Amino acid sequence: MKIAGVQMDVRLGEKDHNVSRMIEFLKTTTAAGAGITIFPECAVSGYCFRSREEADKFAESIPGPSTDRIHQACRELDCHAIFGMLEVSDDKLYNAAVLIGPQGIIGTYRKVHLPFLGVDMMTTSGERGFEVLSAGDVRVGLNICYDAGFPEVARCLALQGADLIALPTNWPPGAECVADFVINTRALENGVYYAAVNRVGTERGVTFIAKSRICDPTGRTLAEATSHDEEVLYAEIDPERARRKHVIRVPGENEIDRIADRHPEHYGLLIQSHQLETPKQKAERG
Repeated sequence: MKIAGVQMDVRLGEKDHNVSRMIEFLKTTTAAGAGITIFPECAVSGYCFRSREEADKFAESIPGPSTDRIHQACRELDCHAIFGMLEVSDDKLYNAAVLIGPQGIIGTYRKVHLPFLGVDMMTTSGERGFEVLSAGDVRVGLNICYDAGFPEVARCLALQGADLIALPTNWPPGAECVADFVINTRALENGVYYAAVNRVGTERGVTFIAKSRICDPTGRTLAEATSHDEEVLYAEIDPERARRKHVIRVPGENEIDRIADRHPEHYGLLIQSHQLETPKQKAERG
């Protein structure tokens, strides 16, 4: 399957404009043969809100008006779309990602790891954990931005059989190392395709670094974007390649399997709680 990543500019608080542009991009990517198109984090709403009250004006339920419009486009174009938006549910605000196909909403993800930055200062950490969804024949795991900095997340998705991890993101200055190296590492260490799709443009003094990237299961970069322009990335992915974890370089002499070769009995520290006060908790405490 061919996949696409749309590194687009997003207008803060202009949902109708942003969704209309996403639909136009979907027409472009599907015409080029892409079965899955990935958009940035908060592509519907923008990111740099300064208060919960302000952000709430641009949050929606899922399903809701914006997901309905994207679903209609996916049905007409016979494609899948992954994009970020603000979700409101039970008086809580979430930074969410949605996977929609011709049949409707396939699944959603609520960002678990929250930096003390932008709208994430007001959102609630997702409580659903990490789930693998199906987009046609491709098993997709959804993450958002800061989640990529935690290797346990990608490993959880790989253990559930993900072929592709999609990361809608809004990388600000300071995230260059993640864009340049971490995405390749997450792909390599889990033997999966990894697509990180950032945005361009400036919101309230924050200029996003772009540098979207798609990597293959060996960590090789298949496609990458510049740090300043709107661009569409394309890459061909083979789900069967992601499912072959046993890599044979020289039969009987050089073989590895990054899943089977693990020793979870030594990883107990990873599931122990080491609670430290986060920047968000410090701010709430005053």
